[in-house]
Amino acid sequence: MAINDSWNDEDTWWRDNFSSRPYSTGRNYEDFRPGYRYGYESGRHHMGRTWTDVESDLEKGWDRFEGRGKSTWENVKHAVRDAWHRVTGQTDLDANRMSEAEVNRASRGKRL
Repeated sequence: MAINDSWNDEDTWWRDNFSSRPYSTGRNYEDFRPGYRYGYESGRHHMGRTWTDVESDLEKGWDRFEGRGKSTWENVKHAVRDAWHRVTGQTDLDANRMSEAEVNRASRGKRL
């Protein structure tokens, strides 16, 4: 979960850590910066909702996000998701690969 209360602090964290992300190969931080900011701001705005619940809304909202520059949703969606997860403390779960007990525990916010 993100512990930074300002975008400037979060921006510094992502600048220092983006290169460890699997989608960053061959690209620079500035390619992802708008996505990280959008994910950060959206995660703070939609606390309590899951990525699955908001992904289509965020995709539609991307074209209206002032800081997007020339970035397309396809180019930044992984960064948006990464920042969303960092802010909300959530991760995606593959319920098809989990037992019913694990799904129930995860849906109640318990650790697996």
